[in-house]
Amino acid sequence: MKQEKPDACFCTLALGERYRSHALLLAQDIEKHSPEIYLIVLTDKPQEFKKYSNVLAFKHEQQSIGCYHDKRFVIAKAISLFNTCIFVDADIRILDKLQPEMKWLPGITAKSCTSIIKHNHAYINSVNDAYKANRARDLTILSKLAQKLNLDLEDTNIQFVMEMLFVVTRQDGREIEFIKHWENIALYCELNGFYNAEGYAIGLAAAKAGLPVRWDAMDGIVYFKDWVEHQKIKKGQANPDTTLIYFQQHEAIEYRQNSIFQKLARKLNKFISYYYRSLCLRLATLSNFNFYYR
Repeated sequence: MKQEKPDACFCTLALGERYRSHALLLAQDIEKHSPEIYLIVLTDKPQEFKKYSNVLAFKHEQQSIGCYHDKRFVIAKAISLFNTCIFVDADIRILDKLQPEMKWLPGITAKSCTSIIKHNHAYINSVNDAYKANRARDLTILSKLAQKLNLDLEDTNIQFVMEMLFVVTRQDGREIEFIKHWENIALYCELNGFYNAEGYAIGLAAAKAGLPVRWDAMDGIVYFKDWVEHQKIKKGQANPDTTLIYFQQHEAIEYRQNSIFQKLARKLNKFISYYYRSLCLRLATLSNFNFYYR
């Protein structure tokens, strides 16, 4: 039994069998290394997490078209229960105890972040010609959005936040305003077909809410993320044998074999869900017609 509720928690989004499977491994990791720390999970099947005493699982159905912006609901729930929430992607693994000396300043702390203008410059130079048109479209959407928010994308204080691992700590209610602005930004981006814009949404919403964003190495959180580890191995910064088991477990979930019926059912559900959520998006944005459509 936990005698005192910790000041901070982990939190994640786990929708669908694949991400629930990842999140169950994450729950095991946290229970093993830091059993006093809770994991908040928003999921379509909370009953699957009942056996873990360190997990608080809440029912959630996907709201955003691309699912990416549903992370705001995770943050909102976790920050309502704890002073600090550590968001991690469901397929991240925690490899050691969360160091108790880690202290989080009010606002957002990110493992990886940079100014939006710097991120845009780096990204546009990294893609080939086939993707430049799509990228230009995304930047046009962001530019119009920033104008509507009375923000300047050239401001180096406005951050792009890599969303796989970041921390939100309460700051005089600004964290609530942050969630509200994130919702407006999410709806605008999805309405214009820019579905995976959550890294931008976090930074823009934080700037609008006056919530500071800062970088931290987060050495006290020892984690595994497949593509991050691949980069480390490629640069000779990590031993592939050390994390082999985590790669194997990750791939077993990612490349699980499904029957033809399961594949067809998934595609049909995805098709129906897309148009249903598109309709809901249109209806939701009509309440603020000038912001979303002019």
